[in-house]
Amino acid sequence: MILHRIADLIRQRLTDLMQGELQQAELGLLASPHLHLSLLARRRATMIVNRVRLFAFLFAVLTPLWSVVDLVVFPFPLWLNLALLRLMAGAAFASLVLNYRPSGELFDAYRAMALLFAIPTVFYVASYTLLGSYQLTGMSAAIGAGYAFLPFTLLENIVIASPILLAQGIAGSMRWATLDWPSFAGGFWLLVLITGVSTLAGMSQLAFMIALVRQAIRDPLTACFSRGSAEEVLELQFTIATRGNTALSVAFIDLDHFKSINDNFGHEAGDKALIDMTNIVHSHLRRGDLLARWGGEEFVLIMPNTDLVQAQAALQRMRNTGFGLRPDHTPLTASIGIAERKADQTTHWKALIELADQRMYLAKAAGRDRLFYRSGS
Repeated sequence: MILHRIADLIRQRLTDLMQGELQQAELGLLASPHLHLSLLARRRATMIVNRVRLFAFLFAVLTPLWSVVDLVVFPFPLWLNLALLRLMAGAAFASLVLNYRPSGELFDAYRAMALLFAIPTVFYVASYTLLGSYQLTGMSAAIGAGYAFLPFTLLENIVIASPILLAQGIAGSMRWATLDWPSFAGGFWLLVLITGVSTLAGMSQLAFMIALVRQAIRDPLTACFSRGSAEEVLELQFTIATRGNTALSVAFIDLDHFKSINDNFGHEAGDKALIDMTNIVHSHLRRGDLLARWGGEEFVLIMPNTDLVQAQAALQRMRNTGFGLRPDHTPLTASIGIAERKADQTTHWKALIELADQRMYLAKAAGRDRLFYRSGS
């Protein structure tokens, strides 16, 4: 009970701190990427790779330039070895910039981050070992102390940052007998603090991104997906279904005589009817189904791994429940057309949505308040 209250208190404080960005129900999105929608995951993966390439470009330029400072403070043999290490690190960063492009896949984003951290980690261990063989004093010792840290903790991720702390520990163990423990402990604690701060900064940035993506992909009135985001999801799901030869159904839903609600009762009554209708439909959706407002009173329901018979049964259950009430308390009905990738042998997602649209118009022409899932149904 006490732990539950503490957890609720923490969630409430985080919600207050991120007021205007995240809702309390969305805080779980900061903990695990498995909870993210595909649209958010693809945008986040693209952003991470682009940010990695930006940092890699900066490091490709700045890492070799630091050799000028090394030349001033270090003996020539040591400077030459460090310069060679810096040139190799700079070349590795440049290769990352030139050969890595965003694909929208999180695995590629994680690999890009791993490579970005692997390059300075290897450089750090090699340079730290090299410096350990020299007795440095004065300014040389001060500059050399900078090599005891990894100055590349730029991406906010504990999983990626943990190897940096491990590398610090490994490097310290390599000089166990002569290790300056107060200095090492202070440096290690500083890295822990940097990791914590960067993690909090990363979570804050992710929260802001989630809020921006939510605003961009959601219809502001109904909170359904917007038409543009639905087209993106449909294209992605169609590609996945084609590769796996799985079913993919799309339903085009048009509310009957909706214009009369706005004309006779006002737009506020029309807005309420739309919100009530989408709440009812959402209560019937499975995980993975997606409802989008296509425009006005038209909606599109995307149902992955759902064949034509299953889609027809699901939409029929919605019709039996009803889509809400009109302001005069009569039932709000809809004309629905359904199309399915395999049964209708469509080769493009646009053909699939157009076929569902055509069947919706057939339902309207046949008298409205009905469902068409075949040309003659």
